[in-house]
Amino acid sequence: MDELKIQMLGGFSLRLGDRELQDTDTRSKKVWVLLAYLITHRDQAVPQTKLIDLLWGDEPDSANPENALRITMYRARTLLEQLNPETGRGMIQRRKGGYQWNGGGVVDSDRFEALCLQKNEDPELRLRDLLEALALYRGDFLPRQSGEVWVVPVAAHLHNLFLTAAGETAALLTQRGRSQEAIGVCRRCIALEPYHEGFCRELMQLLAAAGDRRGAAEAYDRLSKRLFDDFGICPSEETRTVYRAAAHSPEERVLSVDEVMGALQEIAPPSGALQCDYDYFRILCYALSRTLERSGSPVHVALLNAISTAERELPRQSMDRAMGQLSQQIRLSLRRGDVFCQCSISQYAVLLPKANFENSQIICDRILRAFRRAYPYVPIRIAYQIRPLSPERGAETE
Repeated sequence: MDELKIQMLGGFSLRLGDRELQDTDTRSKKVWVLLAYLITHRDQAVPQTKLIDLLWGDEPDSANPENALRITMYRARTLLEQLNPETGRGMIQRRKGGYQWNGGGVVDSDRFEALCLQKNEDPELRLRDLLEALALYRGDFLPRQSGEVWVVPVAAHLHNLFLTAAGETAALLTQRGRSQEAIGVCRRCIALEPYHEGFCRELMQLLAAAGDRRGAAEAYDRLSKRLFDDFGICPSEETRTVYRAAAHSPEERVLSVDEVMGALQEIAPPSGALQCDYDYFRILCYALSRTLERSGSPVHVALLNAISTAERELPRQSMDRAMGQLSQQIRLSLRRGDVFCQCSISQYAVLLPKANFENSQIICDRILRAFRRAYPYVPIRIAYQIRPLSPERGAETE
């Protein structure tokens, strides 16, 4: 006889032989919530009052909640008859003033949890269990019911188990020289957890070891863009260090001087100043600060802040558009040798070498006038702060 298979990871379905039920019918939402709860808590009879509170809470939908529960239970049993007309109704039984799942079945979330928590001292057996667990995890627990209060802690627990198991799996695969499989594990984790810097670092290192430095750089760029676009922050210093090592490790072959000089030349540079990302901007500042003790040449950094003048905070899309317009005016107002970067959702940093404080003010005022002239109706104002670039911290003076 066929065994009932219940999927609760990445979706909710019940399959018996060639018959399958899925929770895609929004008209039966309460029926599927009821089934999910009974299956998850199948080791006990769930009191009727608990089910009424689960399905209706404070909703004034029914003057007779007990009758509403009986109707919902009838619909659930009728639905289960589509799996097995003979025993479908018996999958839910009335017991001790409540209801209990009596349909048995193999539940993927239970099997997944058991495999993750099962500790085999043999690394090969452990890897086998972990790979089976990752294959079972097709997505988060009951995604269509993710708003249910009781689902949230279960989903978080299983999600964290998945991330831990995936990290252990990638390490075991890497130790055995199965780097392409480890790369696949990391990519899958990043797809589910796009802000997870640990898996991005692991992916960059694996790609670099496989000779794919471009892929390592692309992985970092995707993470950096997500963090900046969604939270206005940059990757951690640890992640940036891994990125520099992975994406810019030395060539294995010996380069000619012509190849080196060719790589250092900018191809078809746009007019105006050079815009770079925040990480490269910091490196340029580090380099300049090392020379300040000897050169004596003034170097200032200007921080330009875009501040909404509207009654309400600007929507993100409007702020992004305004920042793009400000970027254009900064680029055209500076010299070709100047450098600037966007360092937050609403800020630009500008490096001003060989400019004293007064000259730096003049430059910033020129940018502000150009922006107001080009975009007089954009509801933001630009404020700026100027600070001298300090010499290298800890540097010794002669």
